[in-house]
Amino acid sequence: MTSNNKIKVKTPIVELDGDEMTRIMWAMTKEVLLLPYLDMELKYYDLHIKNRDDTDDQVTRAAAEAIQKHGVGVKCATITATQDRVREYKLKRESKSPNGIIRAIMDGTVFRSPIMVKNIIAANRNWKRPIHIGRHAYGDVYANQEIRVSGPGRAELTLIPDDGSQPVTKIIHQFDGPGIVQGIHNTDASIRSFAKACFAYGYDQKVDVWFSAKDTISKTYDTNFKNIFDTEFEANWKTKFDAAKLSYFYTLIDDVVARIMKTEGGILWACKNYDGDVMSDMLASAYGSLALMTSVLVSPRGCFMYEAAHGTVQRHYYRHLEGKKTSTNPMAIIFAWTGCLKKRGDLDQTPAVSDFAAKLEEAAIETIENGTMTGDLVKISTQGESAKAVFMEDFFSAVKAGLESKR
Repeated sequence: MTSNNKIKVKTPIVELDGDEMTRIMWAMTKEVLLLPYLDMELKYYDLHIKNRDDTDDQVTRAAAEAIQKHGVGVKCATITATQDRVREYKLKRESKSPNGIIRAIMDGTVFRSPIMVKNIIAANRNWKRPIHIGRHAYGDVYANQEIRVSGPGRAELTLIPDDGSQPVTKIIHQFDGPGIVQGIHNTDASIRSFAKACFAYGYDQKVDVWFSAKDTISKTYDTNFKNIFDTEFEANWKTKFDAAKLSYFYTLIDDVVARIMKTEGGILWACKNYDGDVMSDMLASAYGSLALMTSVLVSPRGCFMYEAAHGTVQRHYYRHLEGKKTSTNPMAIIFAWTGCLKKRGDLDQTPAVSDFAAKLEEAAIETIENGTMTGDLVKISTQGESAKAVFMEDFFSAVKAGLESKR
């Protein structure tokens, strides 16, 4: 593992570049920790907000299709354009979430897990093991249609069957004045893939699976999720789970929120799309930092996209533009790349690639455990004043030194 003897990555990796400070860390990860050691072909897609706007998000769709073609991709954090961002970057319009577009194309489930470091203790003293989140990555509010109601009128929900049978219509609300209305959807096929992915992940990781929704209120929509999970488990997983001494149970999401505070961890919490979006950030923060959370989108077609779970770190980017150094945490970006490389190595049956990725993860974790870390972690480190806060560039150098020692 030297600069003159690079490890060959057999199959191309799809690279999705991003925005702001994460774009800076992305380039540095490749320059310092990857390209000196790996001979790899990268299918590059620039998902910078201006390029997405210029291409009307065609670059985003092309990137998702490339991941489906090559099997493995890795994505930097990206901006979802609001009105403020439209003005800032002089865009044509507000845009949909690029993650939402990619997930709609790939379908599947997002799995997030904390990066456990010995000297960073979870805010909840009960959590001794990782709590994994399985987030359904299709439909719901992320593929919605919305109407701003300007005045009195009737909002209806109508299904027109393709077989020519009688349309079904329900009144949502009779408006007396201004308001809002929203329509969402999901499919049995996508929910079934979600359930299969969660049970497969739980069985592989040897953790219990909890699924939560709100079927007491949503008696058709959420109840359909519950029923599909129950059917999939009974038909294909109960015997396996019993033999492995694993369990599955369903309960209301508010009940899980209460229970999760008292568990020691070691579970997969399966969530609908919006629930998983919110709760994964809560868990990441409670375990230490959004930068200490892994994230992978697993498609039912056998494709994988690894990414950083956090955003683009806008505040640090503005400091960077002023020429100031920042103590920005690149751990989630490093682990997005290592997760991608481990999966590529597994699929290609090239153990040297997987081994390199594992050593890089070890080097990054050991750097923090040895007391060298970015400023966000110093505040929550058990080492107190003995922990050393360093600038981002110095953290990369320390990780590289640790990686070199493992040759």
